[in-house]
Amino acid sequence: MQIRLAVISNAGGSGKTTLSVHLAYELAKRKYNVALLDLDPQGSLTLFCGLNQPEPEQTLAQVLKDKFDGNWPLTPCWSRHTDKVTVCQGGMILTQTADELVLHKRGAYLLGDCLTDYPLIQDVIIFDCPATLGPLPLMALAAATHMIIPVQLEPKSIQGAAHLLEWYYFHCKHLRLNPSPEILGFVPNQYDAKRSTHRQMLAALPEQLREMNIQSFPPIRESAEFVNASGQGLPLHIYRPNHPAKDDFKEIISSVVALARKPKTSKKNK
Repeated sequence: MQIRLAVISNAGGSGKTTLSVHLAYELAKRKYNVALLDLDPQGSLTLFCGLNQPEPEQTLAQVLKDKFDGNWPLTPCWSRHTDKVTVCQGGMILTQTADELVLHKRGAYLLGDCLTDYPLIQDVIIFDCPATLGPLPLMALAAATHMIIPVQLEPKSIQGAAHLLEWYYFHCKHLRLNPSPEILGFVPNQYDAKRSTHRQMLAALPEQLREMNIQSFPPIRESAEFVNASGQGLPLHIYRPNHPAKDDFKEIISSVVALARKPKTSKKNK
């Protein structure tokens, strides 16, 4: 089945784009075709994927116009290393798009409508969302089959994640999503084993989530090499192929691959 994975967090700096990029590359290594869709007005995927700034008509904003004709503006990335990852870029033009979605009759369902009317052929579609709970993440929620939540091991971030879950349950019911996107799990990010607060919160998180039947994945460690790699527009696997942090994504990848191997099911938007 095609996986549509929304990477959502309502906290800035939680590692959404880092997670999106490394999942895409890991899946490409396993021969899955991946489309990264940038719903963030900051356009972080452009930097993290080493791409040039796009013209407005070559962004996701163009897809969300009523006159969209099905010609998805997908740009290959990391072409020297893989031919299986493409990006639909974002940018500041999406700020205007977010305002327009509020008044659009199909606003929350618009991205899902586009994917239904003009399907992408990729095995996995990853939505990199902005650090808000506004119209753009809501649209990703309605289009997604699954959702993953990166979270920093800090009290404010954990509290924000609890609010995010309230938002998720409310809007799944309000939008009458059938089926609702499954929460794949929480990803503790920027973990520093030397910090007692991080160790304590990491130990407590799985039990807290277990009560809601939500998985907590092993943490992604804090490393300056993630920043260095993104500055070069590369995943860590290419920038520093022997760095141990690249293996922190393995369990998440195994879960996504297991889902991708399941028989195809339909998703209905009301």
